[in-house]
Amino acid sequence: MKKVILIRYGELFLKGRNKRFFESALIDNIKNSLRGLKFGFFKMQGRYFIKDFDEDNIEEYILRLTKVFGIHSVSPAFEVSSDMDTILKTSLEVAPKRGSFRVTVNRADKTIPMSSTDISREIGGYILENRPALTVDLHTPDNTVNIDIREGGYAYVFSKHVMCVGGMPVGTAGKGLLLLSGGIDSPVAGYKMAQRGMELNAIYFHSDRFVSEQAKQKVIDLATIVSGYAGNIRLFVLPFSDIQEAIHNNCKEEFMITIMRRFMMEIAEKIAMKSGCGALVTGESLGQVASQTMESILVSNNAVELLPVFRPLIGMDKSEIMDISLKIGAYDTSIRPYADCCTAFLPKNPVIKPRLEVAIAEQMKIANKDELIDEAIRNVEVIKIGNSGIEDLI
Repeated sequence: MKKVILIRYGELFLKGRNKRFFESALIDNIKNSLRGLKFGFFKMQGRYFIKDFDEDNIEEYILRLTKVFGIHSVSPAFEVSSDMDTILKTSLEVAPKRGSFRVTVNRADKTIPMSSTDISREIGGYILENRPALTVDLHTPDNTVNIDIREGGYAYVFSKHVMCVGGMPVGTAGKGLLLLSGGIDSPVAGYKMAQRGMELNAIYFHSDRFVSEQAKQKVIDLATIVSGYAGNIRLFVLPFSDIQEAIHNNCKEEFMITIMRRFMMEIAEKIAMKSGCGALVTGESLGQVASQTMESILVSNNAVELLPVFRPLIGMDKSEIMDISLKIGAYDTSIRPYADCCTAFLPKNPVIKPRLEVAIAEQMKIANKDELIDEAIRNVEVIKIGNSGIEDLI
């Protein structure tokens, strides 16, 4: 008996003539996720298999595969010949020792004379004969013995389905620039867009003179967590202190966050277009804070001229966002007590419903706005994060 990992994909089966494009992206992402591990990859009639791997380290293989968008589920399985005697003996090994069970058979090889129902009945009877403590439950069993009989003389016997993240393969829906802070929301927003197939870069606005280097490291760590799902990420760390000081010295205090957001969106669009991104991604949730009211979003969005802005969390409440943050392993990093640029100059009473014309007038008080933006972009630090580790590109 040979042990394999059976991989099932999700939404790809809905694709038509361009299905090959999505499959190719998924296969590349699977192989990239297992980089550094020993394995062989095989494709057979709508099934993918990982073979010739280190069985003692199977948990690591499965953990990495569960993070690949486009995979619905995986199963550790035994690959055996499709003769009935071999299938019966292997099924007994997979069967539980106690409790209830059922047998499910998928017979892709139609040259086998027995029907799926007949095969299930024979295997179930054989298991009961050898495990009299078991009972059969066809509706809500404690365990299921699965037999997948494929063409070519092979069958796959397994009992476990490990659910994965689903979605679409990363790289099939363009590239977006994620505005990444040290909070809970933005890493979840990046995760959600990657789940729909979007490749990600990220930008972090670093108040280098007003927050600690620990705040920057926190964002790097969050980008690393997101890259575990989204693949390689280029993180742009943009010095933001001069811009914040200019806002503080020239604009009304209550507009501090509003004008900061306008600067961020304008800079993010410029970086996005320079780095081949076709959209911006933010972690905004409607009404969550003062900068996320409908009026505030209108004012910040006005600073973007050409690109769409995706807000995948816009209709979620905080508990929903926190649940996803916990699921992807980002929550404990997000709550580290290190301030980011938005809290460095946080006004006591930020404007909640800013008027667009007033916000623009406040920003125009900064006479050297364009020079500040150009200088910040010239001094951006680029960090590559992903399977190859962290690499400073400047």
